[in-house]
Amino acid sequence: MAVFGQPVAGNPTQYMMEKAFAHLGIDWRYLTLEVAPETLGDAIRGMRAMGFRGCNLTIPHKVVVIQYLDRTSEAATLMGAVNTVNRVGKELVGENTDGKGFVQSLREVTDPAGKNILILGAGGAARAIAVEVGLAGAAQLTIVNRSAARGQELVDLLNDKAKVSSRFVPWEGNVEVPPETEVVINATSIGLGDADARVPLAVQTLEPDMVVADVVFNPPETRLLRDAKQRGCKTLDGLGMLVNQAVIAFKIWTGRDANAEIMRDALEEFLGF
Repeated sequence: MAVFGQPVAGNPTQYMMEKAFAHLGIDWRYLTLEVAPETLGDAIRGMRAMGFRGCNLTIPHKVVVIQYLDRTSEAATLMGAVNTVNRVGKELVGENTDGKGFVQSLREVTDPAGKNILILGAGGAARAIAVEVGLAGAAQLTIVNRSAARGQELVDLLNDKAKVSSRFVPWEGNVEVPPETEVVINATSIGLGDADARVPLAVQTLEPDMVVADVVFNPPETRLLRDAKQRGCKTLDGLGMLVNQAVIAFKIWTGRDANAEIMRDALEEFLGF
């Protein structure tokens, strides 16, 4: 296994994966490899030649990699992005576990089926989450984004291809959450590494019966989640999404179920929580 992407100071997924391999007695390794955009094609060809079982990909490779693969899963095709590659026979198949990991985490709090969901952002994480909650049966998606072009592009994809009713709302000032909203998801990076960073959202429009989720995993309790708790909302941090997407990738590669508790403990140990 490997992750191809930008250089990082350590890799939490690597730490989780190697703990999970050791727990099941699987003699595999998970490597973190820096791959420049102009050499991505060479890296994928090398992966084929050396018999790698699979890989993860980070920014900026998630879209460009598709041209080097044999095919992609339904969800990855809809998203137009791949974060996991799996070898099936002689083929390299692109998957996307980000959205699936989020939905699995969300289901521990509420089932997205039939829900009115508001998503903040329209980037890679937002696309993955929006497609997966749409496929999971969400009734209505509202995409809030500063870039109208990017936000409308995602809404068009959801309406036309994922077949889930969706609308775009421009992000101007503090977002007011419509009272019919049942789940609010921050799919931006606001708050990453900064526990006091404020998502521009009118906190007073959050109602106690809403679920508020944040994809940010470090810190696990962002300012948004603290504010939501004070309003009486159920909250969901980003740790579960990160763990679950890794659990799903582990299953894709090995055919075996990783121990999610061991992976979460490893993640918290790595991050120093």
